[in-house]
Amino acid sequence: MRSLLFAPADSPRKLDKAFASGTDCVILDLEDSVALPNKPLARATAENFLATARSAEARPRLYVRINALGTGFAEADLDSVMRQRPDGIMLPKSASGADIQHLGALLATREAENSIADGATKIVAIVTETASAMFGLGSYAGASRRLVGVTWGAEDLSADLGAETNRLPDDSYAPPYMIARAMTLFCAAASEVQAIDTVYPNFRNLDGFRAECLAARRDGYTGKMAIHPDQVAIVNEVFTPSGAEVARARAIVVAFAENPSAGVLGVNGEMLDRPHLRRAERLLARLGD
Repeated sequence: MRSLLFAPADSPRKLDKAFASGTDCVILDLEDSVALPNKPLARATAENFLATARSAEARPRLYVRINALGTGFAEADLDSVMRQRPDGIMLPKSASGADIQHLGALLATREAENSIADGATKIVAIVTETASAMFGLGSYAGASRRLVGVTWGAEDLSADLGAETNRLPDDSYAPPYMIARAMTLFCAAASEVQAIDTVYPNFRNLDGFRAECLAARRDGYTGKMAIHPDQVAIVNEVFTPSGAEVARARAIVVAFAENPSAGVLGVNGEMLDRPHLRRAERLLARLGD
């Protein structure tokens, strides 16, 4: 998944726009974008939308961001949306791998109740939204086969820290949030799941958004969350490997396959070793996502 676009689940109009945006994944949001009195309406609207959208011939993936496990709303969220078989659940304010295991158990029960194959519902977790969560980032590896991606959040984290802002005057992140960003990347690599970059709130600043996408891809992120349909095309462009990059990766893979005992090879004038092979394999694997 390159692009993951949020849409508040209590707005059918915004859900429809997100569905038609070209995003790889629509995230039906039951959490932060839905006011407390609207939670029941959002569940019902999400359920109705999933019932219709799932049958579309060509469609994005459909994930639901439920409310955090400690809110008392998560189980009601799951009771509603799992009847319509979402592709996955986004877990906010995840504190550790134990939260993924807890959610996995909740999903397994509801999959059985709704005749869904065990393990079919995947999980993407937001893993940095509280200060305490930063100390659980090493616990996600092996937590659940359902976990397919991790992402990070700067807005909730800044609120938890009591910060005045999470960005510097030049629009870059302040040091505490750069730590969270880097640690999420390490968490994803250690857990062998997708690293997904966080949202860029100023949706009108498309140049700033593009720059942040490019920086994320440079460092190893393979996708980014979006909050507005106008951001989707930029995410898809930046996180889609170019034809030249794909050709180079294929040449590297072929060269090492033809010389399985080689540690270092010359490929098109470059001297490459096993880490280059691993990067090439990972790039090609993304094409099948």
